[in-house]
Amino acid sequence: MVVVFTDLDGSLLNHDDYSYADALPALEKIKRKKIPLVFTTSKTRPEVEILQQEIGIDEPFIIENGAAVFFPENYRNFNLAYLPQTDRYRVIILGERYEKIRQFVEKVKDRYKIKGFGDMTVEEIAQLTDLPVEKAELAKKREFTEPFIIQDESLIPQLQKEAEKSGLKITKGGRFYHLIGKGQDKGKAVVETISIFKKHTGQIKTVGVGDSKNDEPMLKIVDIPVLIPKINNTYENIKIKGLIRASYPGSKGWNEVIGRLVDELEGNSSKAVFKGSGGSKTGKSNS
Repeated sequence: MVVVFTDLDGSLLNHDDYSYADALPALEKIKRKKIPLVFTTSKTRPEVEILQQEIGIDEPFIIENGAAVFFPENYRNFNLAYLPQTDRYRVIILGERYEKIRQFVEKVKDRYKIKGFGDMTVEEIAQLTDLPVEKAELAKKREFTEPFIIQDESLIPQLQKEAEKSGLKITKGGRFYHLIGKGQDKGKAVVETISIFKKHTGQIKTVGVGDSKNDEPMLKIVDIPVLIPKINNTYENIKIKGLIRASYPGSKGWNEVIGRLVDELEGNSSKAVFKGSGGSKTGKSNS
């Protein structure tokens, strides 16, 4: 079985307009072949649920930078009764509760001139993210992590040290810094998810797609890591053996690589895994 883990903003979704239209051919292929597509994102649970409904899938997902893994109840007849239940999901929680993170923000925000989503109105979040107001409202419904902006980025190392004393850490996404639990990252959540798949289905082949530094832990875990370029066609400085670099930013690059990988992996091709079509920009990288 092939399992695809994917970041959303800047990867499956375009950075500027959040569209996945260019990825529809690969998405349809994934649905047709019944390949699990596990959103692995900094987004909130309500945001992911809406997007899953739009795309027409009902798969496990990882939210808020690895804070929690949600498996739909009775997913593929997996026996997950040992996991705690939240609404219609079985859940693995790896992060800290939002209340604890907000306590830390309140303690430091004046000294470091930071502003988290909890300090912003929905309209402010919409302006910063270019999201419609109704989607910005979903982004504000945090359970485990706090995206924030800071006036002076040179203070991030100092803030990081202070966060660590409170059991927290800082990671960088496409648009914001994020305060998250010290014991969480996308990679750890992916490991937990892979373990459940292997327990119930046997051997699997994993693909991971991302574009930012906070995707690096996930990309290090999967069998086939894929890096999507930024909107300016530069790549995050991530060095992993066998890294595939997509030729295009956002959903177009996602479609290019995932469409071909699905064909090759599901077809049990004896050829080398997808090497891309973008010259030096695409294909296997041994860096």
